[in-house]
Amino acid sequence: MLKKERAAFIDQRLQSLYPNPPIPLDHTDSYSLLVAVLLSAQCTDARVNTVTPALFKLAKTPQKMAGVAVEEIKAIIRPCGLSPQKSKAISVLSKMLVDLHGGEVPDNFADLEALPGVGHKTASVVMSQAFGHPAFAVDTHIHRLAQRWGLTNGKNVQQTEADLKKLFPKDRWVDIHLQFIYYAREHCQARNCFGLECEICSTCYPKRVNKKIVLKP
Repeated sequence: MLKKERAAFIDQRLQSLYPNPPIPLDHTDSYSLLVAVLLSAQCTDARVNTVTPALFKLAKTPQKMAGVAVEEIKAIIRPCGLSPQKSKAISVLSKMLVDLHGGEVPDNFADLEALPGVGHKTASVVMSQAFGHPAFAVDTHIHRLAQRWGLTNGKNVQQTEADLKKLFPKDRWVDIHLQFIYYAREHCQARNCFGLECEICSTCYPKRVNKKIVLKP
């Protein structure tokens, strides 16, 4: 298969497997999504979903969170890992949302990425899932699949994102980002498929015999 043929097959197969992919992080608005995505760094979505109810019971708006002590936030989010950094980021970004944005989560990349703890991937998730902006957030799951499926040679997520945006229609970016993630978790895990076992890998590369080892970006 040529790259465009692989992309077309992958697009069709993912759409058939996950026609209406839900957002795996529980949230009620753009603020709770922003905090949940921040907490998900180096942590599973499932664990984040067990922690956020207590956090948002304590404070569910930027205004209320800005008044909570960092140590109190840290105690709740400790199971997510990196709690000293994440708790400080949640506290400071909440204050910035109140002081600079009227308590609202901004709907543009520049202002989102200016918030502590919010990189391009987190901003992309918020822009796409909260505001419907056609963004294509690339995490380690998506980077791994894009490498195994021959959709990119990029050694970092920035290049992988650029390559994937060229291959898939803009109106598919929001959903296909999630579809990649679900497929990666269920069928093409880092320490299982190795580019040899799952349906998409074996269809795209039926003659591949050596493991496709993908380093973390």
